[in-house]
Amino acid sequence: MTGGDAAQPEQTAFTLDLDTRVQNLRVVRRWVDEVLTDLGDDVRDDCVLVANELVSNAFDHAQDPRRIRLRRSSEPHVVRVEVDDASPGGPVLGRSRLGDGRGRGLVIVEHVSEAWGVDSRAEGKTVWAEVPCSAKVTLRDRQ
Repeated sequence: MTGGDAAQPEQTAFTLDLDTRVQNLRVVRRWVDEVLTDLGDDVRDDCVLVANELVSNAFDHAQDPRRIRLRRSSEPHVVRVEVDDASPGGPVLGRSRLGDGRGRGLVIVEHVSEAWGVDSRAEGKTVWAEVPCSAKVTLRDRQ
């Protein structure tokens, strides 16, 4: 087989810096909902829930700078929610140092997403989760 032009999946990314002006989870949820407005309600709600949990963990357990990124891929049809922070330690599934009433966020993320994980970076980590889309993801440019 020769090295022809293999079709690369179409992908786009949207990023929101989580600085001191965006420490309100309502702002993050609204941003995710607006970025993904062309997806079905169920997929969009799942992405909002995953983003809420990952950003909440970053606010509670990690250091600045923090940012959220949504990567939309046409093949496979997924939305990847990524949250960057400057802390080296990874999250722990089902346990929280903030008390017994906490620690369920990653359990929710694991249930809602197709896959999730942590990528170490030179200055911190990225916690990510992939939410499957039942229909083709339509990509379009946004400002």
